Amino acid sequence: MTELSAAVAESLAGYYEFIAKQLHKWADPLPPEQFWRKPYDYGNSAGHLVLHLTGNLNYYIGARLAGTGYVRNRDLEFSEPSRPPKDEVLAAFDRAIAMVTAAIRSQSEEDWTRPYSAEREPEAGDRFAILLRCAGHAYHHVGQIIYLCRELAKN
Repeated sequence: MTELSAAVAESLAGYYEFIAKQLHKWADPLPPEQFWRKPYDYGNSAGHLVLHLTGNLNYYIGARLAGTGYVRNRDLEFSEPSRPPKDEVLAAFDRAIAMVTAAIRSQSEEDWTRPYSAEREPEAGDRFAILLRCAGHAYHHVGQIIYLCRELAKN
């Protein structure tokens, strides 16, 4: 692996680890009932956003890049009625982040530009693109979680 390829891998993996830390900074202090509460009739709870991020990473990177065999039910990520225990939801997210960072660190220089395709992701034409797109998507939803936590703190 060249220096550039190694630098890309470490920077990208480090960014996913940063995203996980930011998510935990805001989600960990929430009591379970607030983790699943929607402060507005529209939108999602922090819990459902974490389920969504977990499913997103497990599908786009796990199933489609790392070959984990994950089968996604995207609709359930936003509508899961059973409200699984918060610690289990966060642990599943952490496992997804660990899988993602391991997949990133295992990429050879040639792997970055290998063709990539997945349902609902026509723009990601190679592995680097999907890893970058998923990082942006994850941090977008962490921003929503931060907003939700601030709104919940007002009430």
